Amino acid sequence: MKPRRKGDEEEEELWANSPRKDALLRLIKIVTGVVVFMAGAVLGLSWGVRFNPHIAQTEIFFPTKPYAKECGKVTMNLKDFLEPCHLMHGMTDKELFWRASMVSKIKKYPFNRVPKVAFMFMTEGPLPFFPLWDRFFRGHQGLFTVYVHAYPGYTLKVPETSFFYDHQIPSEKTKRGSISLVDAQKRLLANALLDLSNERFVLLSESCIPVFNFQTIYNYLINSAYSFVQSNDENPIQGHGSYNSRMAPEIKHSQWREGTWWFEVKRSLAVNIVADNKYYSIFRKYCKITCYPDDSYIPTYLNMLDGILNANRTVTWADWSKRGHHPATYGSEDITEGLIQSIRNNGTICTYNSKPSSVCFLFAMKFSPDALEPLLNLASMVMKF
Repeated sequence: MKPRRKGDEEEEELWANSPRKDALLRLIKIVTGVVVFMAGAVLGLSWGVRFNPHIAQTEIFFPTKPYAKECGKVTMNLKDFLEPCHLMHGMTDKELFWRASMVSKIKKYPFNRVPKVAFMFMTEGPLPFFPLWDRFFRGHQGLFTVYVHAYPGYTLKVPETSFFYDHQIPSEKTKRGSISLVDAQKRLLANALLDLSNERFVLLSESCIPVFNFQTIYNYLINSAYSFVQSNDENPIQGHGSYNSRMAPEIKHSQWREGTWWFEVKRSLAVNIVADNKYYSIFRKYCKITCYPDDSYIPTYLNMLDGILNANRTVTWADWSKRGHHPATYGSEDITEGLIQSIRNNGTICTYNSKPSSVCFLFAMKFSPDALEPLLNLASMVMKF
């Protein structure tokens, strides 16, 4: 073995103690760390693809589109917030109620807002009087909206020219006397609230008809300072037998009210109803069997929290003179000018904006499908549309 020279030993000693060696070693450690990290990242992404077959490896390492929200090329503008383009959507009730109950703290609208009336129809099947309603609505576009809550899976059969065409909302099954009807009421209100121009909300059935022309009804509702919800306590001492004492202390016996569920409310009240979960949950839990949530939830809620804003009457007329569980039904042979006039002027005196009025009912029920033709014949002469 060749003996090492003294100069070589001195050179090695100088290298061992030189700053260049330390710098080179640090660089080697950094490069090694980066290589190990990249190798781990590649292995991790490749392993992840095995659990998500919808993503190709080439798409992970060489993406064909940038990682950004797919908002499209059109910039969002104010109109996108004012009213929905389509009434059908994929929101759950929870999501819908959350979205619909949003209220701006800025009272002045940044657009020319023309208040509209939302006509909300609840039906299990056909709307036999849609031709009458179409005639009623004609010429007043921009002042109303239409919403239909029908049985799930049912498609309303109306021509494309009808104001009811493509105006069904996502629905769920309902059962008389159950909380499902309250859900449907809130669902209709929530969908209508998505249109920021809707100011008044009226609930109607497939057997309802208007007894005045559109302009009369529109002015009556838009200019009213009150909502129209029947909220009665006919026997405050004994109650109606449907109150459940387990609702206390949140809902007291003295606060319990009942009434017809064909209501009309202003926007601020509609928002409160949709947003409420506290009292709704109590009704869902305790209002069963002899208790009818659809007759008592909204009347009780308004009596407790917004009674001062309620006229405490309905604007939908029904004949309960036969004292049954359902109002009288009118067929084709019953339809006369006298019937319509008797509904309009039935001797009732009510209050409108705190003043006496003889115009108390704007709509009427219950009419059978065969009443359509004679009603159409009377519409232009008696109801003025």
